[in-house]
Amino acid sequence: MTRHGRNCTASAVYSYHEKQKDSKRSGWGSKKARFNKDSIKDFDCCSLTLQPCKDPVVTKEGHLYDREAILEYILHQKQLNNKKMKAYEKQVQEDKKKLSDVDQTTEQEKVDKFLHLEKSIATKRENPFSAVDYEAGPSKKKKNEENESIENTSEKEKKKLPSFWIPTLTPHATESRVEKPDMKVYCPMSKKPLKMKDLINVKFTLAPDDNETKSLVARKERYICAVTRDILSNAFPSAVLRPTGDVITMAYVDKFIKKDWICPLTGKKLKESDIIELKRGGTGYSAAGDNLEGKVYGPTMMCS
Repeated sequence: MTRHGRNCTASAVYSYHEKQKDSKRSGWGSKKARFNKDSIKDFDCCSLTLQPCKDPVVTKEGHLYDREAILEYILHQKQLNNKKMKAYEKQVQEDKKKLSDVDQTTEQEKVDKFLHLEKSIATKRENPFSAVDYEAGPSKKKKNEENESIENTSEKEKKKLPSFWIPTLTPHATESRVEKPDMKVYCPMSKKPLKMKDLINVKFTLAPDDNETKSLVARKERYICAVTRDILSNAFPSAVLRPTGDVITMAYVDKFIKKDWICPLTGKKLKESDIIELKRGGTGYSAAGDNLEGKVYGPTMMCS
């Protein structure tokens, strides 16, 4: 075998498809995987509770919620924002008080300095019988004064003294600043501003079922299109008509409604904003959008 033949044989040991199969068997690199049914939220389930909605409402972006769950979320966010605003207002009042205290201290220092200069004209005789050791020099005198000041400090004031073991009492430690909070409530899914008046009532049409004793959650086919009577599921996108709240398939919207923009249930004129497509996606554990595929990463080999 020639040298050229050996090189060709070495480079063509595996074909492209064989390499792809080998990488899947070994688990090296990355590969695409489709989410299973347990990872996908049903189209009629609340985006917060992940359970079928008892009283469904939808946002203008197409995210479905149970009314009780989303109202509780909005109330909780408002209470949290009010709490943050109170902390911010308290910080502003403390800042104003500190500024006024600084101004008063500055004025008092000016007065004390003036009185000290006035009194320093007359000489003051030192007490020779004091406990301060003057022979040791001014440093010894200063140290004795500091010790006396610490001994005379109350227990409450001692707690305010600098401490290198407690982070909040270190000499250079400062309290964390509170930023002015945003008082708006945002949708937990779209992250856009959300108001209670923007929630739109949704009216699902029940699918006929011979077994009336079977619960709605246990049914595989729960709802149908309000116009075509087709079964609604995650496999086919659906939309909500804003004026009536009825749920229909997007196939009917694209095929008929977008031609004349007439509501098939009321006969009234529709606008493009009156068609709200319900968002499909994954649960909180495996977030997924309209593309229900994800990338799975395997171990990777590194060469030095």
